[in-house]
Amino acid sequence: MDNQESKFGFTKFAEIWNGRLAMLGFVIAIATELVTGQSILSQLGLI
Repeated sequence: MDNQESKFGFTKFAEIWNGRLAMLGFVIAIATELVTGQSILSQLGLI
């Protein structure tokens, strides 16, 4: 287990998960816009 890569910081593991979660968030944002008919900014009350 000593040769395992760290799971914190700018590692390949962290960057892969960051990308996956960003893609998931983007898809959820688009789906929310389609369902509600309002943009994300208007749903948050920013515009």
